Amino acid sequence: MAAPPLLQLKDIALTFGGTPLLTGAELSVSAGERVSLVGRNGSGKSTLLKIAAGLVEPDRGTIFVQPGALVRYLPQEPDFSGFATTLAYVEAGLTPADDIHTAQALLDQFGLIGREDPAHLSGGEARRASLARALAPQPDILLLDEPTNHLDLTTIEWLERELDERRAALVIISHDRRLLSTLSRVTVWLDRGETRRIDRGFAHFEEWRDALLAEEEREQHKLDRKIAAEEHWLRYGVTARRKRNMRRLDELQALRDKRRSYRAASGNAAITAAEAPQSGALVIDADRIGKSYGERAIVSNFSIRIQRGDRIGIVGPNGSGKTTLINMLTGVLAPDTGAVRLGTNLAVAALDQHRDSLDPNVTVADALTGGAGHTVMVNGAPKHVIGYMKDFLFTSEQARTPLGKLSGGERGRLMLAQVLAKPSNLLVLDEPTNDLDMETLDVLEDMLADYAGTVLLISHDRDFLDRLVAGVIAPEGNGRWTEYAGGYSDMLTQRGADLSRAPRKPAVHKPDKPFASPAARPAKQRLSFKDKHALETLPQTIVALQAEAAALQARLADPDLYARDRAAFEQVSAALGAVHHKIAAAEEKWLELEILREEIAGN
Repeated sequence: MAAPPLLQLKDIALTFGGTPLLTGAELSVSAGERVSLVGRNGSGKSTLLKIAAGLVEPDRGTIFVQPGALVRYLPQEPDFSGFATTLAYVEAGLTPADDIHTAQALLDQFGLIGREDPAHLSGGEARRASLARALAPQPDILLLDEPTNHLDLTTIEWLERELDERRAALVIISHDRRLLSTLSRVTVWLDRGETRRIDRGFAHFEEWRDALLAEEEREQHKLDRKIAAEEHWLRYGVTARRKRNMRRLDELQALRDKRRSYRAASGNAAITAAEAPQSGALVIDADRIGKSYGERAIVSNFSIRIQRGDRIGIVGPNGSGKTTLINMLTGVLAPDTGAVRLGTNLAVAALDQHRDSLDPNVTVADALTGGAGHTVMVNGAPKHVIGYMKDFLFTSEQARTPLGKLSGGERGRLMLAQVLAKPSNLLVLDEPTNDLDMETLDVLEDMLADYAGTVLLISHDRDFLDRLVAGVIAPEGNGRWTEYAGGYSDMLTQRGADLSRAPRKPAVHKPDKPFASPAARPAKQRLSFKDKHALETLPQTIVALQAEAAALQARLADPDLYARDRAAFEQVSAALGAVHHKIAAAEEKWLELEILREEIAGN
């Protein structure tokens, strides 16, 4: 017998401004269940979560929460009003039975000290504080609305592990495919006001959704054909048998009503980039560039050559210097040391992640046209602003909507529309995936894959990076940055550690810990035959391994390998990591034996 649900919503209906948003939505969550709640931007996901949290009252439907079950809700935009510090904000979420020290402990894990003024928090700090408040009381059900927004990759991966280890039931809204695939076991799809459920994780969702939509389209074709046949009968086949004719007329009217009431699935964005004439083969040549602020080195002795058509991702914790590095590479910021040479005929279009730079009083149409006329120049030709808006899933009614009234996803699409209208052959994108729904992400990904120019991309979306880029630049600490071939997962394989830890070194020139002194370690009177043989042969072994590593690195340097044969690329990446590990072990063993030989010789 199935366990009773901790939380259940049934037949939920809600209308905003005369437009039905929810028309029979349902959600059931049992103890320990992990649910991904997915749907297009504006489909009502956040509203349904607010109803589950008791913050919005539906027009119709029933809400059941098991008595004694503790529910915690993470909003997209937390309200810090009335709290002087982040610690006070988190402590307010605790129950009387909770340990008061839990709040400070969680803030410490999120990199906050508890004395921060909520009025002056960055987006990432506000998100971490609100996560600490939701997690602190050990709830039975966690309702999480975009938990990874504004978080860097290090914090996202920590949060993923933390949620995976907790016993609480989860309902997660997120555009982060990797997070949903890792955590979810059930997927609820909110589409056109109704929900559909599959008892499988998000990794299986897209195939299931596409099959449902294809079947729905087939049913609509059958309905259209049936209506056409009945209308043909109406025109040419009416007989004198009035009773039968009236029944068929009623059936035809019912078919027409069904067709008229059908709400088709929302279309996908038609994202295209206006392309400038081709740039030179060499786009960026950075030679030992460096940048420091005071005593802190942001970038130190970094070199890279970026060719036309490259797709390069830049990752790292917040504050590590990603934006500084990309600004130096594109000539926006001069380096303190070294030099950057830009290629010929470059036309740069850049997307800034700071959406608060948008004037909230400007309308959507004026933001795209600059307030001049009713057309947007796209690929050198004028296009009516309404048509261009529809390419990015805006309706004609939104032309006069102030930007301050747009959702996060709508502001993201608007900024993409502004940037992509500019002719370019070098796209510089800072967190382009923030708040976009998955369907729009797919279209953006396809557009960037087909883009004839070069792409530099800062992103915390691991799946997006894996699907798109062929090189990743990651920080190693103290201003050092390293370029790795492949996507984000390939970078982790080659690096041997996630971004919260130092990379595994491919060669060890000295041991991590000093060897025990002769007095502390029983001294050998002589080297064994095995030790002598190893001391003599290890240098040749190391040289052979280094040659093998160089050959593997040369294969990874092939710019077409990743696109041509992903499986081969991953195999070579894994082999390279294993060879580097062997080199490190061989060098450390040789060094240990050499020290031992010197000790024996000195006795």
